Parts: sequence; structure tokens; C-alpha cells
Amino acid sequence: MSRVCELTGKGPMSGNTVSHANNKSRRRFLPNLNEVTLISDVLGQSFKLRVTAAALRSVDHRGGLDAYLAKAKDEELSAAALKIKKDIAKAQAAA
Repeated sequence: MSRVCELTGKGPMSGNTVSHANNKSRRRFLPNLNEVTLISDVLGQSFKLRVTAAALRSVDHRGGLDAYLAKAKDEELSAAALKIKKDIAKAQAAA
């Protein structure tokens, strides 16, 4: 299981650990991933996703999973999130 956010596409970054003596060694900065259950209002269904804390705040700010996915770019979304986005679009078109 990769350490990548399913909604934003954020993954690990690399950098240096710098000691007090200014010695540098390589390290990884991992994203703050959380396994959350998000509910789609249109589909009336819940989905389990691995999402960063920043993406979770963005979902709340935009007004839920449906509104977030409507504005999200397809390149950033995982395959599972892209399928949810397409299902929501179909349900909205049918309604």
C-alpha cells in the first residue's frame, strides 16, 4: 500500500536531517495519512479512503465529498476516487 493521498495525490517528499553540527543525512517526509470513511450525499453510500489531514479539511471546507470531487482534477485522484467521481456524475445527471 503506497503512502499517497487518494484525493490530492500528495506523496512522500525527501530532504535532509540537519544536526546541530550541520551534518546532513537524507530523510523522507511522509504525508499525514488517515483512513477515513466519507459519505456521498448523492449516492447515499460511504467510502473508505486514505486521505491526508489537509485533504480532509478541504473536503469539509468545500461542503462534502461530492462537492470536493466535482472540483478535483482527474490527474490527482486515485482510481477508486475517480470511479466515485464518475458514479456521482452519473447519479446527478439521472436526477
